[in-house]
Amino acid sequence: MITINELMVIVFIINLPFGYMRSKATRFSKKWMMAIHLPVPFVLILRIASGLNWTVIPFLILSDIAGQFAGGKIKRSLRMENPLKNI
Repeated sequence: MITINELMVIVFIINLPFGYMRSKATRFSKKWMMAIHLPVPFVLILRIASGLNWTVIPFLILSDIAGQFAGGKIKRSLRMENPLKNI
C-alpha cells in the first residue's frame, strides 16, 4: 500500500517532464494542453491502485501543479546556464 506522501512524490516526478515540455509551448496551444492534461489519467490510475479515497485529490492536484512548475523552472535554468546554445 502506498502512502499519500509517496503518491505525492510520484505525481510530482511524473509531472516534471510535462512541465519541462509545457514551458516552451505557446500558451493554450495543442502542445501546451497536452502537457497539462496527459499525466492526469496516470495520476487517476495511481490513486485508485493505491487504495486511497477521493479526499487525497486536492493534495495530488497540488503535487501536479508543483511538478509542472518545477519542470518549467528546470527548463528555464538550463537555458540560462548556456545562453549561446539557444541562439
